[in-house]
Amino acid sequence: MNGALNTPWMRWGKRALTLLLLLAISTLLYTSLRNLDWGEVRQALSAYSPQTLLLGTLITLASYLAFGGYDLLGRKYSRHHLPARQVLPVAMICHAFTLNFATWMGSVAMQYRLYMRLGLGTSTVTRILSLGLLTHWTSCMMLAGVIFSLRLIELPANWKLSMIGLQLLGFALLGLVSAYVGICAFSRQRVWHLRERSVTLPSPRIALLQLCLGASNWSLMAALLYWLLPDGAAYTSVLGALLISAMIAFVARVPAGLGVLEAMSLALLQRQHSQSSLIAALVAYRVLYYLLPLLVTSALYVALEKRAKALCKRSEQPVETLPG
Repeated sequence: MNGALNTPWMRWGKRALTLLLLLAISTLLYTSLRNLDWGEVRQALSAYSPQTLLLGTLITLASYLAFGGYDLLGRKYSRHHLPARQVLPVAMICHAFTLNFATWMGSVAMQYRLYMRLGLGTSTVTRILSLGLLTHWTSCMMLAGVIFSLRLIELPANWKLSMIGLQLLGFALLGLVSAYVGICAFSRQRVWHLRERSVTLPSPRIALLQLCLGASNWSLMAALLYWLLPDGAAYTSVLGALLISAMIAFVARVPAGLGVLEAMSLALLQRQHSQSSLIAALVAYRVLYYLLPLLVTSALYVALEKRAKALCKRSEQPVETLPG
């Protein structure tokens, strides 16, 4: 089965889809920004008060803590016993690196490295990562399904996708999420075998907690961008733009969703705000949610590495015995 999914035609198709998405995003971004007044953008950025930026930083922290909850839920799922004070730093470090670099900097390998240094086995870390990934995207599909099916965002007139098509997509996404929860709740077979791996289904309680934690994280991310925009923005439109950009960036494999979030926000929110205010809010969002946490977690990662090396050196020192 794995070979069938990795045929040259399948690989070519994935590359072609990625290229088409990148070309579409680039075209949309260029047409939106070609007449932009960057002087107005600088003016809008300088208008942010310290109080606004402080509250934005607190929203960012809340979102990172919610993401750390994914790994705390993974602790319950995998039944390891690391304390939260060790789990949360690892989760937040890897979240910041994944957001900014995706797999370029080996963020998954980093998570394995950090957890295994804390004493967890490879299979346990795999279960944590798998549940976290599932939490992230099932909650994304749930929120997108609600927003699309209830028509809570307004599509540009020049888009080929109609509101009915978007609504049908929303129903399909909600159906997939409902199927996942239903399988977790009612399946008698709790261990599924996929090729050479076995997957243990989460309990219904864990499945529901996944949706709640993931929805909290996505909602806080959108709340940060909403907070940075001028008055008049519809929160559901901001959340919808964020979710659509995340799904496109995932399919196109764009690190940090660079350019995708900007293009979707400009397309979906330009009727409510000027381009200058939108770009200023997006720049501030990138700084607060991507760059600032990356700087903090990089320092934390270096500190953890130094501490691990110091402990390793201590363990290698010979033990002195008292003379008999």
